[in-house]
Amino acid sequence: MPDLSARVVALARLWLGTPYHHQASLRGAGCDCLGLVRGVWRDLHGPEPEPVPPYTPDWGEADGEETLRDAARRHLIEIAPEAAGPGDVLLFRWRLGAPAKHCGILSGAGRMIHAYDGHAVLESALPAAWARRAAYAFRFPPAG
Repeated sequence: MPDLSARVVALARLWLGTPYHHQASLRGAGCDCLGLVRGVWRDLHGPEPEPVPPYTPDWGEADGEETLRDAARRHLIEIAPEAAGPGDVLLFRWRLGAPAKHCGILSGAGRMIHAYDGHAVLESALPAAWARRAAYAFRFPPAG
């Protein structure tokens, strides 16, 4: 899958600088972390496989549901977090015991592309504090 991995990273880099906007997924105009992954999906596969329901910034905190993980399992290929490499999607927990609520696309050794409140889509280091919060990892299925 080296070609797919390189393509995913290249597509994700097209989103760099896109302003953060909760629930959005429009390259250059606005997106959140999920919107970035959704946009890369569309570039690889076309229309999204299911509609994304509206969600508040605190979704999942009251009921503890692993909504993001469950959706990823329906459409991506789950892999062990320690096996993740460039082009793979990591899901992060903000704190121990909380559901995974943030995602990013690995772009290289110790680097990821992601968006979070107050920041445009950026490629940054994956510091140890973030790496410890990686709860799940997924790979995009091959295109076509």
